[in-house]
Amino acid sequence: MRYALLPVLVLATLFAQKQADTKPLAEPAAVNPQSVPDKNNLLGLPPVPIPANNPQTPDKIALGDKLFHDKRFSVDGTVSCSKCHDDKQAFTDGLPVSVGHHGLTGTRNAPTVLNAAFNQSQFWDGREPDLEGQAKQPLINPVEHGLADHKQVLEIIRTDPDYLATFQSVFDVSAKKLTIDHVAKAIASFERTLVAGNSPFDRYYFNGKTDAMTDAQIRGFELFVGQGRCVSCHTIEQDHALFTDNRFHNIGVGINQIQQDISRLTQAFLEAKNKGGQVDTMVLTDKKSSELGRFAVTDELSQIGAFKTPTLRNVELTAPYMHDGSLKTLKEVMVHYNNGGVNKADERVNDFLSGGIRPLNLTDPQLNDLVAFMKALTSAWSGSKYANPIPTQAAN
Repeated sequence: MRYALLPVLVLATLFAQKQADTKPLAEPAAVNPQSVPDKNNLLGLPPVPIPANNPQTPDKIALGDKLFHDKRFSVDGTVSCSKCHDDKQAFTDGLPVSVGHHGLTGTRNAPTVLNAAFNQSQFWDGREPDLEGQAKQPLINPVEHGLADHKQVLEIIRTDPDYLATFQSVFDVSAKKLTIDHVAKAIASFERTLVAGNSPFDRYYFNGKTDAMTDAQIRGFELFVGQGRCVSCHTIEQDHALFTDNRFHNIGVGINQIQQDISRLTQAFLEAKNKGGQVDTMVLTDKKSSELGRFAVTDELSQIGAFKTPTLRNVELTAPYMHDGSLKTLKEVMVHYNNGGVNKADERVNDFLSGGIRPLNLTDPQLNDLVAFMKALTSAWSGSKYANPIPTQAAN
């Protein structure tokens, strides 16, 4: 039985209704090209949501930056957050799956931290709702930082006079009252400055500069919102574009290769969870369990093999692709979707494939135009650490 997570008729109806009330997606905004400055790093993005219980301050952001890059918070002193989310590699690591302490490898590709502030959930399977929750997990994951518990992080901080003074200043907290939540809040505050809009697409679509994209990129955009149906999941709004619906879909990556094991795996995984097994540990230490996707979090059969829709912003810079890093190039990604959720047209799709995934019948030149459009989503982000130092928009 196939679980159709994205009924095509419903999507088509909703999409048509939405577009009836807005300008055609494939056409740029009819605005004065000078109305939005080219240096606006947030062009094409909404205001950065800031939790009411974790307001941004310059000192907190700087503290988060230091924590993010500190290798001491790992069992062998070699792993910081920035090892897998490298400033110089668009905050990814360029590897299929990330390498943790003592060279251990996990099962998942490191997503970029750029624009992660806009995510409605974190990790490929959405197991944490916010950046604060996400920041805590890798520290004590056995294949990432490898610490036994968060107490070891706090012990390092309590023996560092500079850290102690800064935590006291930022959070008005003494060494004894310092918790891992303070650490996570600082890291999350730093990560919320890593926002990057103002791509050629943004200047074309939101700023009305018709020469901001090439002819191939414009053709690719028309395919993106038309025959390719990419926009169904990689969404574009009237005044901004996050290029993600923040939902979870089975697109045939990873799960296709373990179809014969799904029944056994789901039963074994649920039994392990009931006995106290931690989802993050189980999915990062066992390749087949990792392929269960969102099911590992929700226990819902309809979520088997489903992973979060990643943003396409700066996707040119974040190869390899998919949750397992199995596709090396954007062209391979386009071919996978064109084949209807399989890498080779004659492969069998899995029974849980999302309903919106089906062959697209695009030609090779059309696939090339789609790839060209993907490259129009690369930001003019300069690489400075504080691209948007003090966002002020509070989260609802």
